[in-house]
Amino acid sequence: MKRILTLSTAAVLTLGAVTASSSAEGDLAAHGWVGTWAASPAAGVANTPQGYPNYSIRNVVHTSAGGNQARVRLSNTFGTAPLTFGHVTLAVADTGPRAAGGTMRTLTFGGQSTVVVPAGAEVLSDPAWLRVPADADLLVTTYVPTPSGPVTYHPLAQQTSFFTRAGDFAAEESGASFTEQTAVWHYVSEVDVRGPARGTVVTLGDSITDGAHSTPGANRRWPDRLSDRLHGRLGVLNAGISGNRLLLDGAASGRNALARLADDVLTSGDVRTLIVLEGINDIQQNPHQTDPAMIVSALRQIVAQAKTQGIRVIGGTLTPFKGWKIYDPTLEKTRQAVNAFIRTSGICDGVVDFDAAVRDPADPLAMLPAYDSGDHLHPNDAGYQRMADAVPLTLL
Repeated sequence: MKRILTLSTAAVLTLGAVTASSSAEGDLAAHGWVGTWAASPAAGVANTPQGYPNYSIRNVVHTSAGGNQARVRLSNTFGTAPLTFGHVTLAVADTGPRAAGGTMRTLTFGGQSTVVVPAGAEVLSDPAWLRVPADADLLVTTYVPTPSGPVTYHPLAQQTSFFTRAGDFAAEESGASFTEQTAVWHYVSEVDVRGPARGTVVTLGDSITDGAHSTPGANRRWPDRLSDRLHGRLGVLNAGISGNRLLLDGAASGRNALARLADDVLTSGDVRTLIVLEGINDIQQNPHQTDPAMIVSALRQIVAQAKTQGIRVIGGTLTPFKGWKIYDPTLEKTRQAVNAFIRTSGICDGVVDFDAAVRDPADPLAMLPAYDSGDHLHPNDAGYQRMADAVPLTLL
């Protein structure tokens, strides 16, 4: 498990005194910390041996739950040297890189505006008083003043963010200096809020959970659609990484799901339910895993480790992939065996039959064309909506 540097009690008290109107900044009842957004660190950006010195990067992220306070987690998981954040801000987004008026907050770490993150570690900011809406965009802006090393990032954002190479513009409300765009999220891995939500749902998966082939900028991944159904009653965190596997690591697809479970699920804010949809890449990627017992063993471990933390676990069946470029009967047999285990083993607290939700009744080994993005593996927006609709809210 990576190291997480946390704030001191004194720092919380100091920050709480920053504004005398803290109790008036919102009238939402505040409970414990819950996750409102996440993106699992997947890799270090190739060819960034010096990092991004003198860059300000404005990440656009989308909330699930709202609240009156927020805190941000930043990651140097795949860094090889200490990383200095010289200035970090949080704001509610207006349009593009522009912040909504009056919402810009400078974040502190143990009461300090600068923090050094060791290689392989994460840091969690002090709480900031900010009225965070549910189902809205936030701006998390980082300024790194010095060379660091490979930049930790999440490759498949399906969201446009912004940056400038010209210095510290983290607190710039207008966003005018952020003239360059990026399609990935850098450094930021989670945003938590304190508000009315009663806990967090984490979705652990691969590209299908990450939202591959969903409409960019529209928040139409199936976890987003699930969040829409929950109306902010629970936070929803997306721990999907495109290409991720249960059993093997990938160069750009992150550590295997078991290796990242503690960091991406178990240490998130007040997790009450975990939905697991992993295994299709173990089957279809090289080297192919055609022994279902190996996949089942990994799934058993995920369930066991989550339950030791008191987390309810929901198993998701693997969706059809007939017509995908490497599909064959042997791989299909493995998928069917894994799905039979998920449906009948009873090790989970519930099952979401994603397979049944999106398959073609006329050809059950294939995805219904209306739900198919066209590559016969990834759903389209309608398919992701169908997956979200298949989740019984009573299980969460």
